[in-house]
Parts: sequence; C-alpha cells; structure tokens
Amino acid sequence: MSAVRQDAWTEEDDLILAEVTLRHIREGSTQLTAFEEVGERIGRTSAACGFRWNSFVRKKYETAIQNAKAQRQKRSHLRKSSVSTPTLSSLTLLDPVESNLSRNEGMSEDGISIDSVIRFLRHWKTAFQELTRQAKQLERQLHESREELFRLREENEKKDKIVNNVETDYRVVNDDYKALLQIMDRARKLAFLAEDEDESKARFKMDANGNLERIE
Repeated sequence: MSAVRQDAWTEEDDLILAEVTLRHIREGSTQLTAFEEVGERIGRTSAACGFRWNSFVRKKYETAIQNAKAQRQKRSHLRKSSVSTPTLSSLTLLDPVESNLSRNEGMSEDGISIDSVIRFLRHWKTAFQELTRQAKQLERQLHESREELFRLREENEKKDKIVNNVETDYRVVNDDYKALLQIMDRARKLAFLAEDEDESKARFKMDANGNLERIE
C-alpha cells in the first residue's frame, strides 16, 4: 500500500481521479478498482480516493458519468452479441445484500466476483482503520485540551490569590500612610501651640542691683 498523504487535494489530483474512474466505468470495471489505481498513482489510500470522489469530484462529472455508463452498456451489448458466453449476471441466487453492495459501490453491472468482494471488504477495512485512527487522535487532542484547560484554571486561581494579597497589602499600607499623615499633622499643630505658649509667657531679667524686671 502506498504512503498515506495528509496534504490537501489539488486540481491535478482531482483530474487524475476523474479520468481514471471514468475510464473504469466505461470499461465495465469497478470504481473500487479505479480508486486503488488512483491511490497508487497519487500516494493516497483507496478509501480517501473513494471519499473524495463521492463527496466532491463526482458532482462535477455527472454528464461524463452518464456517457461512460452508456458506452459501457454499448460495449457490453456488442460483446454479448459477438460472443455468447455466460456471465455472473445470469446467476439469480445472489444474496440481496451483496446485490445492493454491488449497485451502491459502483461494481460492474455485469456481475460480481470474489475478487471484487475482497477488494470491497479491504476498502472498507482501510476506511474503518482510518476513521479509528482519526477518532483516537481526536480523543487524544481532547484529553490534552482538557489538561491544558485545568492547568490554566489553576494558574488563574493562583494569580487571583496574588492579586487579592497585593490589594490587601496596598490597603493596609495606604491606611498606615494616612494615619502617619494625621500624626504628623497633629505634631505640627502641637509644636505651633507650644511656641505660642512660650511667647505668651512673661520674661524677666536681673538689673545691676540684683532686682528682677519684666521684659515686655
């Protein structure tokens, strides 16, 4: 099996897918065989090619698909007319589920073979494995995202606590600063009052005879 590419589909990839699939339809082959061939050419799985065809490319080639089917029926009619050989389509004992798979998956309208069934089952096994891988990858990403969210919440809670502590310290310092200003203001007023009292007190001096006289 070729390596699985993860890059986006290009116009050239879509063109190869359409060209090969239409050729297989015209030749009476199966779309599954076409998807396997395209996968080998462009390095993708047959499941990816089938999904791309059914979800996007097929809508752009509806007319070409009808023409290819008409050519296939014409070839089949000519082949039956020239060589009368029995085909698997003459068997009416096919299980209805197998017949429905044949129509839905683009298998040849002339019949169904064991090889086609095997390729069909391999195709869906590959698709299932790819979906399982993607589901596990998404589950792992979801788990990692949850862990990252939990970690961010813890960091946010720690930062909130730090901010609350800083705000509390700021309020305490601010209150102390205001109290200090009030104390300084009171001390300044008391100092002014003391000076006024000193100035208001009477002062005396001693004269040459030893008597005290008041100084105005």
